[in-house]
Amino acid sequence: MSEKKGDSGRGQRHLRTRVKTARGRKMSSTLWLDRQLNDPYVKRAVAENMRARAAYKLIEIDDKFKLLKPGMRVVDLGSAPGGWSLVAVDRVNATGARRNQKQGFVLGIDLQEVAAIEGAPQIQLDFMEDGADDTVKQALGGAADAVLSDMAAKATGHKATDHMRIVALVETAALFARETLSPGGIFVAKVLQGGADGELVTGLKRDFATVRHFKPPASRSDSSEMYLVATGFRGKSEDLSG
Repeated sequence: MSEKKGDSGRGQRHLRTRVKTARGRKMSSTLWLDRQLNDPYVKRAVAENMRARAAYKLIEIDDKFKLLKPGMRVVDLGSAPGGWSLVAVDRVNATGARRNQKQGFVLGIDLQEVAAIEGAPQIQLDFMEDGADDTVKQALGGAADAVLSDMAAKATGHKATDHMRIVALVETAALFARETLSPGGIFVAKVLQGGADGELVTGLKRDFATVRHFKPPASRSDSSEMYLVATGFRGKSEDLSG
């Protein structure tokens, strides 16, 4: 990264990295590379060894809503490449590094393999497959205090199809949260703008004390993603009905 100090000495000006179109490279690829090289969150992620810029989405969500606390048990759905798990490990003290605080636990789940993270074991599986939730519950070994889902379906370019896929992921994650969370628990999930209305939100409002939408600053302005933040889980469905 090139830097230049202003003549007045009032601060530093960051020079933009320019990407030239290489032979054989599509313009879309050039634009993506240009965005990556000049994205401040990407640069920050590299400097702070956070694996991915997505880590700052969770940081901003948690800074706003104060969700994660030492001693909490967290499930990170769609954990690859590990950014959210790293943030959760630090905030719930999953490594026990801060001896004056309770030690938490983080469990990551993703279809892709995730490099080892101290304090956050990772399971490689397709969460949408039959029986996947049982595998996760067994590995968790008890109730969770927070279920975080940054899962995203591979984009097809067909808006209606992409919408249905992300809704299916959120609904599956929400069902898992209802079956796993302890009373007072937290559910956070990525959705698309306009894609978390109707029955999904109605059900969450029934089962959680507060349900809000939030678009963290780290989420790119041209992205339609938002996050559902549900807090104060009231209890499992059978408990609610009784």
